[in-house]
Amino acid sequence: MAREPRQGGDRRRRGGNREEERDEFQDRLVAINRVAKTVKGGKNFGFAALVVVGDQKGRVGYGKGKAREVPEAIRKASQEAKRNMIKVPMRDGRTLHHDAQGRHGAGKVVIRTAPPGTGVIAGGPMRAVFEMLGVQDVVAKSIGTSNPYNMVRATVDALKEQANPRSIAAKRGLKVSELISRRAAVQADATAVDAG
Repeated sequence: MAREPRQGGDRRRRGGNREEERDEFQDRLVAINRVAKTVKGGKNFGFAALVVVGDQKGRVGYGKGKAREVPEAIRKASQEAKRNMIKVPMRDGRTLHHDAQGRHGAGKVVIRTAPPGTGVIAGGPMRAVFEMLGVQDVVAKSIGTSNPYNMVRATVDALKEQANPRSIAAKRGLKVSELISRRAAVQADATAVDAG
């Protein structure tokens, strides 16, 4: 008899953790398809969902799930997305450190950093990834397929290439301030060339 209250307490505690996890991560449904499996007696219909999950502080992941009902498919996709999260370094907590390209199958994306006030300029599935990541200023273009699965995978591939100045400075044996001053000099040269 002494065990039962303890188990109930554990259950309550676990439920509390789940609520905290829900608060920490937000999810966005990107695509939902009706799928069919042909069997002996006819067809079994179900749903396939693509979901992007993020904490809007630099972590994002995507997942896909299939089930007979839409809510169950979304739940499975969200669970997979939480397992496959990546950490992306951001500059000033609002944009990316550098431009990048990503590819998956026929999907190719180009993402570029942007000055403050630009906003998220990106198409459907890519927009969902950036919003869940917490990026406020970015310019992105999808070239090739409009398949949401490949667009999301290509976007995540591009984000995996992101590196922060601290890690690059450590690899090159420089100080972060030296690296940033070199970046400023290169940008000034590029501006002068555009003006001239």
